[in-house]
Amino acid sequence: MAVSVLVAGGAGYIGSHMVKLLLRHGHLVTVLDNLSTGHRDAVQGADFVEGDLRRVTDAAQAFDGRQFDVVMHFAASCYVGESVKDPAKYYTNNVIGTLNLLEAMRAAQVKHLVFSSTCSTYGDPVFLPMSEDHPQHPVNPYGMTKLTAERAMADYGRAYGLGTVALRYFNAAGCDPEGELGERHDPETHLIPLILREALRMRAGGNPADTQLQVFGDDFDTPDGSCIRDYVHIADLCAAHLLAMERLMGDEVAGFKAFNLGIGKGFSVKEVIETCRRVTGQDIRYRVAGRRAGDPARLVASAERARAELGWSPQFNELSDIVETAWRWFSRQPALANG
Repeated sequence: MAVSVLVAGGAGYIGSHMVKLLLRHGHLVTVLDNLSTGHRDAVQGADFVEGDLRRVTDAAQAFDGRQFDVVMHFAASCYVGESVKDPAKYYTNNVIGTLNLLEAMRAAQVKHLVFSSTCSTYGDPVFLPMSEDHPQHPVNPYGMTKLTAERAMADYGRAYGLGTVALRYFNAAGCDPEGELGERHDPETHLIPLILREALRMRAGGNPADTQLQVFGDDFDTPDGSCIRDYVHIADLCAAHLLAMERLMGDEVAGFKAFNLGIGKGFSVKEVIETCRRVTGQDIRYRVAGRRAGDPARLVASAERARAELGWSPQFNELSDIVETAWRWFSRQPALANG
């Protein structure tokens, strides 16, 4: 059965991959995006509404003349460092924008929401791997704004009957396995794209000694001194959203429910660089810089709840497979080379 879906933030990295999957499954898709960080050309075949959730009228206009079964919410600012420097941007976009979307949904009587959340709602790890029962004590405005949005959704569920599945990503990575969609952030802060941009520079004849690639800290309490993260492929993230939508549409999730998304094992920054060297065949160098404030040594997910209750099973469990899909796209984008 075709489902009518509004994808807020559907022109961005994760949102555009989700749109492609929804269309492939025969669903009816409308994208709402302000194109501040998204790309119009990434919206393939979906209806498009240009609008900004921070404006009440824009949030409401996407529902004018349209009837949606479910909303997927990817529209958020998502850089930890920027959130510390400019918290107003994050509270406005991630909290006020979300409240405007929830009110537009309530007015249109749309009862199902899949929310793009984050492991940053947990803060520093108390235990590993981190399950959904881990304490939520964010250490930066980004995590706090996402947690505030989660709590609003839970309150809307109790008061108004909203059903929400919040998916807490660990590190989203990789690109469309078919090479059609990629990761285009400006500025780019994600590790794998930064490494692959350096690989493009080297492929174009760059001097290895001129690298601008940085490793932030090599004195963590980890085997090689660099911090460890859990990377989950974009296709597996999108598959989880599809499963969450199906559960919501089948009335199998009431109120608010959160699920972690990760593969359950971590890779150090230096391991990621070495994997990118092997996949690209390039002599990728890096510089060591000081630690970033608030960077924990390890972040690794327990995704057992998603496996048990959503039936989610990630297909990309090896870092090399994740990097290969990213390199397939990046290798076709010579303009992204660093330098």
